[in-house]
Amino acid sequence: MTARRTIEPTHRFRNNDKSVGIGNAFWDLSEENGLAGIVAELDDGVLRTEAGHTFVNFSCCSYLDLDSHPRVIEGAVEALRRYGVLDHCIPRSRVQIPALLELEHSLGELFSADVVSAISASAASAGLLPLIASGHVGDGERPLMIFDKNCHVSMAQTKPVCADETEVVTCRHHDLDFIEARCKEYSRVWYVCDGSDSLGGYAPVAELAALQDRYGLQVYYDDSHSLSAFGPRGVGYVRSVSPALSDRTVVVTTLNKAFGTSGAAVLLNGHPKRTLRVIERFAGAMSYSQPLNTAAVGAGLASAEIHRSEELPALQRRLQEKIALFDAHVETAQSGSTFPIRLVPMDDEVVIEAGRRVFEAGFYVSPVFFPIVARGTAGLRVMMRAGQTDEQIRALCSVLVEVGARPAPATRTEAGA
Repeated sequence: MTARRTIEPTHRFRNNDKSVGIGNAFWDLSEENGLAGIVAELDDGVLRTEAGHTFVNFSCCSYLDLDSHPRVIEGAVEALRRYGVLDHCIPRSRVQIPALLELEHSLGELFSADVVSAISASAASAGLLPLIASGHVGDGERPLMIFDKNCHVSMAQTKPVCADETEVVTCRHHDLDFIEARCKEYSRVWYVCDGSDSLGGYAPVAELAALQDRYGLQVYYDDSHSLSAFGPRGVGYVRSVSPALSDRTVVVTTLNKAFGTSGAAVLLNGHPKRTLRVIERFAGAMSYSQPLNTAAVGAGLASAEIHRSEELPALQRRLQEKIALFDAHVETAQSGSTFPIRLVPMDDEVVIEAGRRVFEAGFYVSPVFFPIVARGTAGLRVMMRAGQTDEQIRALCSVLVEVGARPAPATRTEAGA
């Protein structure tokens, strides 16, 4: 009998053997220590498990707590009553209810952009990036696509598909010298990165804008973690630093973090109408029969109105006060930043145990480990929200210091006095 062939992986753009093989051990340990697979209900601002353990969630991306805002919830309910259907399950390129266009028009006015909605930012990136690779979103010329090494998995996972259309390379985190060198070498270059990182920090938007002006560099940002939480009318970090949108910049952002609703928005300007039609018809999940449901549309319309009011800057100020309070007690590499995420570094060997002790003390923070972060850079990810109390933040900081976090300089001085 002839031996059958076996397949060897190429590992050109991903390595599941490594990711699952190493990462799964951390996930299993997290679950064994009660830090994964938690089931809990919200009870007067805290979460309660089925066993009765209560805790404050410091691992939630709803930075302004708009997901529980009465106007947002009522907006979802009102839209359901108004349109009488939850999920209009047909591709928008064939039939769409006016609610979707109403939301995109509202978001377009709010953020000064041409807006295309999607069911998630991941779906948007999975659909858009291959069209950028083939030149169908752009000027028709296939570009060199540079993916930032640390870009979110929702973008990084499209590398193999993009590589079937054009040349794909990966650069070190925000390596401006590498990007500029490629701009001198190639007539078209797209750089794919996070505008605001899920582990804290911002992209060098001003420096990238200078490369855009000098060489025509095109940039694809995922700015999900700063939309609403940052900038006038909640435009996010990227648009605050480089406000003008043109055909050289695409910003994709989720609506289910600080915006407080569901779905995603792709922000474009300067693209011809035929490009928008190509996106509607060929951008993967964006062209399937899975548009935003009516409740998400109604909630989005309500949140957009809050963004137009004085309530938004008040919530943003409150969030910054909570971030500053945390920084006054625990020192991290992100201290002093306006970003609402802090990473408390821990050794791989102790990060799960530290997370368990924090959880037992009544707080949940996410232990992060490979492949979420590079090997040897594990930590506890802490997320601040406008609705957290000062007492909760101080109590959390106290527990974090007990499990190995570095006290802030002022706190160290007070403790030694």
